[in-house]
Amino acid sequence: MYWQVCPFEHLTREQLYRLLALRCQIFVVEQACAYQDLDGLDMLPEVRHVMAWEEERLQASGRILGPGVLKDDLIWIGRVAVAPKVRGKGVARQLMQKAMSVAMAEWPGYSLRLSAQVYVRDFYRSLGFAPIGDEYLEDGIPHQDMEFSCNE
Repeated sequence: MYWQVCPFEHLTREQLYRLLALRCQIFVVEQACAYQDLDGLDMLPEVRHVMAWEEERLQASGRILGPGVLKDDLIWIGRVAVAPKVRGKGVARQLMQKAMSVAMAEWPGYSLRLSAQVYVRDFYRSLGFAPIGDEYLEDGIPHQDMEFSCNE
């Protein structure tokens, strides 16, 4: 498995297709959420896509929204997707560690935030994220915002 981290403009057409296909497979089909995945953020210059490839197959992906995309003082990690075939093999942990490392290297000193599905909240806790605020429904799925403070 090899890792790729890049802005939108460095993705080939095939890579972009596989990225969007994985996100659709997980978020739209598997989780039965009809939502607008193409939200206009993927193409922004302050966004990085983190992807794990095995040969030509995309196994996992995530998106880092740099400061100013959603909030001036925060970096958001989202669209975390892991192919069913590689779940339970540590790929999600590797993906998050890679995303966190990239975010802290590119934008040092900013806190990291994510919107966690409640059923995987303990996974994010194990990476150092702490719940903030109340649980809420997003697309019919319980979520909770979580934050990793880079200043600790």
